[in-house]
Amino acid sequence: MTPELVAVLAVILAAMAFDYTNGFHDAANAIATSVSTRALTPRVALALAAVGNFVGAHFGAGVAKTVGDNLVTLPTGLVSLGVVFAGVVGAITWNLITWYFGLPSSSSHALFGGLVGATLFAADGIVQWGNILEKVIIPMVLSPIVGLVLGAVVMIGIYWLFRRGQPGKLNRGFRWAQTVSAAAMSVGHGMQDAAKTMGIIVLALYTGGFQDSKSHIPGWVFWTSAAMLALGTYAGGWRIIRTLGRKIIDLGPPEGFAAETVASAVLYFNALVLHAPISTTHTITSAIMGVGATKRISAVRWNVAGTIVVGWIITFPAAAAIACIVYFMVRPLFG
Repeated sequence: MTPELVAVLAVILAAMAFDYTNGFHDAANAIATSVSTRALTPRVALALAAVGNFVGAHFGAGVAKTVGDNLVTLPTGLVSLGVVFAGVVGAITWNLITWYFGLPSSSSHALFGGLVGATLFAADGIVQWGNILEKVIIPMVLSPIVGLVLGAVVMIGIYWLFRRGQPGKLNRGFRWAQTVSAAAMSVGHGMQDAAKTMGIIVLALYTGGFQDSKSHIPGWVFWTSAAMLALGTYAGGWRIIRTLGRKIIDLGPPEGFAAETVASAVLYFNALVLHAPISTTHTITSAIMGVGATKRISAVRWNVAGTIVVGWIITFPAAAAIACIVYFMVRPLFG
Protein backbone atom coordinates (compact mmCIF):
# COMPACT_ATOMS: atom_id res chain seq x y z
CA MET A 1 0.00 0.00 0.00
CA THR A 2 1.12 3.53 -0.72
CA PRO A 3 1.79 5.96 2.18
CA GLU A 4 -1.20 8.04 1.04
CA LEU A 5 -3.52 5.04 1.22
CA VAL A 6 -2.29 4.12 4.70
CA ALA A 7 -2.79 7.71 5.84
CA VAL A 8 -6.31 7.90 4.38
CA LEU A 9 -7.24 4.63 6.07
CA ALA A 10 -5.91 5.99 9.39
CA VAL A 11 -8.07 9.10 9.04
CA ILE A 12 -11.14 7.03 8.12
CA LEU A 13 -10.64 4.78 11.15
CA ALA A 14 -10.25 7.85 13.37
CA ALA A 15 -13.41 9.35 11.84
CA MET A 16 -15.31 6.12 12.53
CA ALA A 17 -14.06 6.19 16.14
CA PHE A 18 -15.25 9.80 16.43
CA ASP A 19 -18.60 8.79 14.95
CA TYR A 20 -18.98 6.07 17.56
CA THR A 21 -18.07 8.37 20.45
CA ASN A 22 -20.41 10.96 18.99
CA GLY A 23 -23.19 8.37 19.13
CA PHE A 24 -22.80 7.38 22.77
CA HIS A 25 -21.90 10.94 23.80
CA ASP A 26 -24.96 12.43 22.12
CA ALA A 27 -27.45 9.60 22.62
CA ALA A 28 -28.86 11.78 25.38
CA ASN A 29 -29.90 14.38 22.83
CA ALA A 30 -32.56 12.14 21.39
CA ILE A 31 -33.74 10.06 24.34
CA ALA A 32 -33.06 11.77 27.67
CA THR A 33 -36.45 13.44 27.86
CA SER A 34 -38.33 10.29 26.79
CA VAL A 35 -36.51 8.17 29.37
CA SER A 36 -36.89 10.68 32.21
CA THR A 37 -40.65 10.98 31.63
CA ARG A 38 -40.93 7.16 31.34
CA ALA A 39 -42.44 7.49 27.89
CA LEU A 40 -39.93 4.88 26.72
CA THR A 41 -37.73 2.36 28.48
CA PRO A 42 -34.00 3.10 28.13
CA ARG A 43 -33.22 0.25 25.72
CA VAL A 44 -36.29 0.86 23.55
CA ALA A 45 -35.41 4.56 23.44
CA LEU A 46 -31.80 3.80 22.47
CA ALA A 47 -32.91 1.39 19.74
CA LEU A 48 -35.30 4.02 18.39
CA ALA A 49 -32.54 6.62 18.47
CA ALA A 50 -30.11 4.31 16.68
CA VAL A 51 -32.58 3.63 13.85
CA GLY A 52 -33.43 7.33 13.58
CA ASN A 53 -29.74 8.27 13.43
CA PHE A 54 -29.16 5.73 10.66
CA VAL A 55 -32.08 7.04 8.60
CA GLY A 56 -31.27 10.70 9.19
CA ALA A 57 -27.68 10.31 8.01
CA HIS A 58 -28.92 9.77 4.47
CA PHE A 59 -30.44 13.26 4.41
CA GLY A 60 -27.36 15.12 5.63
CA ALA A 61 -25.46 15.68 2.39
CA GLY A 62 -25.70 19.46 2.67
CA VAL A 63 -24.16 19.48 6.14
CA ALA A 64 -21.44 17.06 5.01
CA LYS A 65 -20.49 19.39 2.15
CA THR A 66 -20.20 22.32 4.55
CA VAL A 67 -17.85 20.37 6.83
CA GLY A 68 -15.74 18.89 4.03
CA ASP A 69 -15.46 21.95 1.80
CA ASN A 70 -16.28 25.20 3.60
CA LEU A 71 -14.34 25.25 6.88
CA VAL A 72 -10.68 24.69 6.00
CA THR A 73 -8.66 24.53 2.79
CA LEU A 74 -5.87 21.96 2.61
CA PRO A 75 -3.65 20.92 -0.28
CA THR A 76 -3.49 17.28 -1.28
CA GLY A 77 -0.77 15.21 0.31
CA LEU A 78 0.35 13.38 3.43
CA VAL A 79 0.85 16.49 5.55
CA SER A 80 -2.78 17.52 5.08
CA LEU A 81 -3.94 14.06 6.03
CA GLY A 82 -1.96 14.47 9.26
CA VAL A 83 -3.88 17.69 9.91
CA VAL A 84 -7.25 15.98 9.45
CA PHE A 85 -6.17 13.04 11.60
CA ALA A 86 -5.03 15.33 14.42
CA GLY A 87 -8.27 17.30 14.26
CA VAL A 88 -10.40 14.17 14.60
CA VAL A 89 -8.29 12.76 17.44
CA GLY A 90 -8.57 16.10 19.26
CA ALA A 91 -12.35 15.90 18.99
CA ILE A 92 -12.43 12.29 20.20
CA THR A 93 -10.28 13.18 23.21
CA TRP A 94 -12.55 16.06 24.20
CA ASN A 95 -15.65 13.88 23.74
CA LEU A 96 -14.23 11.30 26.14
CA ILE A 97 -13.27 13.94 28.72
CA THR A 98 -16.72 15.55 28.73
CA TRP A 99 -18.45 12.14 28.68
CA TYR A 100 -16.49 11.10 31.77
CA PHE A 101 -17.68 14.18 33.66
CA GLY A 102 -21.25 13.86 32.33
CA LEU A 103 -21.05 17.24 30.60
CA PRO A 104 -23.26 17.53 27.48
CA SER A 105 -20.80 19.46 25.33
CA SER A 106 -21.05 19.63 21.55
CA SER A 107 -19.34 16.86 19.57
CA SER A 108 -19.81 19.05 16.50
CA HIS A 109 -17.90 21.98 17.92
CA ALA A 110 -15.23 19.62 19.23
CA LEU A 111 -14.75 18.40 15.67
CA PHE A 112 -14.68 21.91 14.22
CA GLY A 113 -12.30 23.10 16.94
CA GLY A 114 -9.98 20.16 16.37
CA LEU A 115 -9.92 20.69 12.61
CA VAL A 116 -9.30 24.42 12.92
CA GLY A 117 -6.66 24.01 15.62
CA ALA A 118 -4.62 21.54 13.62
CA THR A 119 -4.99 23.58 10.40
CA LEU A 120 -3.60 26.71 12.07
CA PHE A 121 -0.23 25.00 12.44
CA ALA A 122 -0.10 23.46 8.96
CA ALA A 123 2.19 25.31 6.56
CA ASP A 124 -0.27 25.40 3.65
CA GLY A 125 -3.55 25.12 5.56
CA ILE A 126 -6.10 27.92 5.39
CA VAL A 127 -8.95 28.39 7.85
CA GLN A 128 -11.98 29.87 6.08
CA TRP A 129 -12.89 32.26 8.87
CA GLY A 130 -15.77 33.84 6.95
CA ASN A 131 -17.48 30.47 6.58
CA ILE A 132 -16.63 29.56 10.18
CA LEU A 133 -18.42 32.71 11.30
CA GLU A 134 -21.42 32.18 9.02
CA LYS A 135 -21.82 28.42 9.27
CA VAL A 136 -20.54 27.68 12.79
CA ILE A 137 -20.28 30.68 15.13
CA ILE A 138 -23.55 32.45 14.27
CA PRO A 139 -25.62 29.22 14.32
CA MET A 140 -23.83 28.24 17.55
CA VAL A 141 -25.11 31.42 19.18
CA LEU A 142 -28.53 31.61 17.55
CA SER A 143 -29.71 27.98 17.73
CA PRO A 144 -29.75 27.83 21.56
CA ILE A 145 -31.56 31.19 21.70
CA VAL A 146 -34.15 29.98 19.19
CA GLY A 147 -34.49 26.68 21.08
CA LEU A 148 -34.96 28.51 24.38
CA VAL A 149 -37.61 30.92 23.06
CA LEU A 150 -39.50 28.35 20.97
CA GLY A 151 -39.44 25.89 23.85
CA ALA A 152 -41.17 28.43 26.06
CA VAL A 153 -43.66 29.44 23.35
CA VAL A 154 -44.63 25.86 22.48
CA MET A 155 -44.98 24.91 26.16
CA ILE A 156 -47.22 27.91 26.84
CA GLY A 157 -49.32 26.89 23.84
CA ILE A 158 -49.66 23.34 25.21
CA TYR A 159 -50.67 24.66 28.63
CA TRP A 160 -53.35 26.86 27.04
CA LEU A 161 -54.72 24.21 24.66
CA PHE A 162 -55.00 21.53 27.34
CA ARG A 163 -55.78 23.75 30.33
CA ARG A 164 -59.03 21.88 31.02
CA GLY A 165 -57.65 18.40 30.46
CA GLN A 166 -57.25 15.72 33.10
CA PRO A 167 -53.56 15.44 34.13
CA GLY A 168 -53.49 11.64 34.17
CA LYS A 169 -55.07 11.30 30.75
CA LEU A 170 -52.89 14.06 29.28
CA ASN A 171 -49.71 12.46 30.58
CA ARG A 172 -50.63 9.14 28.99
CA GLY A 173 -51.34 10.86 25.69
CA PHE A 174 -48.13 12.84 25.69
CA ARG A 175 -46.11 9.72 26.51
CA TRP A 176 -47.39 8.23 23.26
CA ALA A 177 -46.69 11.50 21.46
CA GLN A 178 -43.13 11.41 22.75
CA THR A 179 -42.50 8.26 20.74
CA VAL A 180 -43.00 10.38 17.63
CA SER A 181 -41.07 13.41 18.88
CA ALA A 182 -38.15 11.24 20.04
CA ALA A 183 -38.03 9.54 16.63
CA ALA A 184 -38.04 12.95 14.92
CA MET A 185 -35.23 14.11 17.20
CA SER A 186 -33.20 11.00 16.35
CA VAL A 187 -33.56 11.56 12.61
CA GLY A 188 -32.50 15.19 13.03
CA HIS A 189 -29.47 14.08 15.03
CA GLY A 190 -28.50 11.72 12.21
CA MET A 191 -28.88 14.51 9.64
CA GLN A 192 -26.45 16.62 11.60
CA ASP A 193 -23.92 14.40 13.30
CA ALA A 194 -23.41 11.50 10.90
CA ALA A 195 -23.09 14.11 8.14
CA LYS A 196 -20.14 15.74 9.92
CA THR A 197 -18.24 12.46 9.90
CA MET A 198 -19.08 12.02 6.23
CA GLY A 199 -17.61 15.44 5.53
CA ILE A 200 -14.36 14.48 7.27
CA ILE A 201 -14.05 11.24 5.28
CA VAL A 202 -14.66 13.07 2.00
CA LEU A 203 -12.04 15.66 2.98
CA ALA A 204 -9.58 12.82 3.64
CA LEU A 205 -10.33 11.17 0.30
CA TYR A 206 -9.78 14.48 -1.47
CA THR A 207 -6.56 15.45 0.31
CA GLY A 208 -5.25 11.92 -0.19
CA GLY A 209 -5.85 12.20 -3.93
CA PHE A 210 -8.47 9.45 -4.10
CA GLN A 211 -11.23 11.64 -5.49
CA ASP A 212 -11.31 14.95 -7.35
CA SER A 213 -14.32 16.51 -5.61
CA LYS A 214 -14.77 17.69 -2.02
CA SER A 215 -18.55 17.53 -2.37
CA HIS A 216 -19.13 14.04 -3.78
CA ILE A 217 -20.10 11.52 -1.08
CA PRO A 218 -19.63 7.87 -2.10
CA GLY A 219 -22.41 5.50 -1.11
CA TRP A 220 -20.22 3.49 1.27
CA VAL A 221 -19.48 6.67 3.23
CA PHE A 222 -23.20 7.16 3.91
CA TRP A 223 -23.64 3.59 5.09
CA THR A 224 -20.55 3.30 7.28
CA SER A 225 -21.03 6.70 8.94
CA ALA A 226 -24.70 6.01 9.60
CA ALA A 227 -24.01 2.52 10.95
CA MET A 228 -21.20 3.62 13.29
CA LEU A 229 -23.27 6.50 14.70
CA ALA A 230 -26.19 4.12 15.24
CA LEU A 231 -23.95 1.60 17.05
CA GLY A 232 -22.53 4.29 19.28
CA THR A 233 -26.01 5.59 20.03
CA TYR A 234 -27.22 2.15 21.05
CA ALA A 235 -24.25 1.84 23.42
CA GLY A 236 -25.72 4.82 25.26
CA GLY A 237 -24.14 7.73 27.10
CA TRP A 238 -25.80 7.23 30.47
CA ARG A 239 -23.87 9.90 32.37
CA ILE A 240 -25.07 12.62 29.99
CA ILE A 241 -28.57 11.16 29.80
CA ARG A 242 -28.86 11.70 33.56
CA THR A 243 -27.67 15.30 33.23
CA LEU A 244 -30.10 16.26 30.48
CA GLY A 245 -33.06 14.19 31.67
CA ARG A 246 -32.97 14.84 35.40
CA LYS A 247 -30.56 17.53 36.53
CA ILE A 248 -31.75 20.58 34.56
CA ILE A 249 -35.48 20.35 35.35
CA ASP A 250 -37.99 17.72 36.41
CA LEU A 251 -39.63 16.82 33.13
CA GLY A 252 -43.16 15.54 32.59
CA PRO A 253 -44.46 14.06 29.30
CA PRO A 254 -45.88 17.38 27.97
CA GLU A 255 -42.58 19.15 28.68
CA GLY A 256 -40.57 16.33 27.08
CA PHE A 257 -42.76 16.39 23.98
CA ALA A 258 -42.43 20.17 23.65
CA ALA A 259 -38.63 20.13 24.03
CA GLU A 260 -38.13 17.32 21.51
CA THR A 261 -40.51 18.86 18.98
CA VAL A 262 -38.81 22.26 19.12
CA ALA A 263 -35.31 20.81 18.93
CA SER A 264 -36.26 18.62 15.96
CA ALA A 265 -37.69 21.57 14.05
CA VAL A 266 -34.52 23.61 14.59
CA LEU A 267 -32.30 20.69 13.48
CA TYR A 268 -34.34 20.04 10.33
CA PHE A 269 -34.38 23.68 9.29
CA ASN A 270 -30.63 24.05 9.64
CA ALA A 271 -29.79 20.75 7.96
CA LEU A 272 -32.21 20.90 5.02
CA VAL A 273 -32.50 24.64 4.39
CA LEU A 274 -29.32 26.32 5.64
CA HIS A 275 -26.96 23.30 5.47
CA ALA A 276 -25.52 24.63 8.73
CA PRO A 277 -23.84 22.06 11.02
CA ILE A 278 -25.37 23.08 14.35
CA SER A 279 -25.03 21.35 17.70
CA THR A 280 -27.81 18.94 18.63
CA THR A 281 -26.62 19.19 22.23
CA HIS A 282 -27.03 22.97 22.36
CA THR A 283 -30.41 22.78 20.69
CA ILE A 284 -32.11 20.20 22.90
CA THR A 285 -30.56 21.58 26.10
CA SER A 286 -31.78 25.10 25.42
CA ALA A 287 -35.24 23.78 24.47
CA ILE A 288 -35.41 21.94 27.81
CA MET A 289 -34.46 25.17 29.62
CA GLY A 290 -37.13 27.14 27.74
CA VAL A 291 -39.79 24.56 28.52
CA GLY A 292 -38.80 24.44 32.17
CA ALA A 293 -38.82 28.19 32.60
CA THR A 294 -42.56 28.31 31.79
CA LYS A 295 -43.33 26.60 35.09
CA ARG A 296 -41.36 29.17 37.01
CA ILE A 297 -37.87 30.54 36.57
CA SER A 298 -36.65 28.67 39.62
CA ALA A 299 -37.80 25.35 38.10
CA VAL A 300 -34.63 25.34 35.99
CA ARG A 301 -31.54 24.40 37.94
CA TRP A 302 -29.53 27.31 36.60
CA ASN A 303 -26.33 26.23 38.34
CA VAL A 304 -26.34 23.04 36.27
CA ALA A 305 -27.31 25.03 33.18
CA GLY A 306 -24.41 27.42 33.85
CA THR A 307 -21.96 24.53 34.02
CA ILE A 308 -23.25 23.27 30.68
CA VAL A 309 -22.87 26.71 29.08
CA VAL A 310 -19.27 26.90 30.30
CA GLY A 311 -18.73 23.53 28.61
CA TRP A 312 -20.15 24.95 25.38
CA ILE A 313 -17.81 27.94 25.50
CA ILE A 314 -14.60 26.02 26.15
CA THR A 315 -15.26 23.11 23.76
CA PHE A 316 -14.01 24.78 20.58
CA PRO A 317 -10.71 26.12 22.00
CA ALA A 318 -10.11 23.03 24.16
CA ALA A 319 -10.48 20.63 21.23
CA ALA A 320 -8.33 22.97 19.11
CA ALA A 321 -5.56 22.94 21.72
CA ILE A 322 -5.65 19.13 22.01
CA ALA A 323 -5.55 18.81 18.21
CA CYS A 324 -2.47 21.07 18.05
CA ILE A 325 -0.65 18.80 20.48
CA VAL A 326 -1.69 15.71 18.56
CA TYR A 327 -0.58 17.28 15.27
CA PHE A 328 2.95 17.93 16.55
CA MET A 329 3.07 14.35 17.84
CA VAL A 330 1.97 12.70 14.58
CA ARG A 331 3.52 15.10 12.09
CA PRO A 332 6.67 12.96 11.64
CA LEU A 333 4.44 10.04 10.65
CA PHE A 334 2.74 12.08 7.92
CA GLY A 335 5.82 13.91 6.63
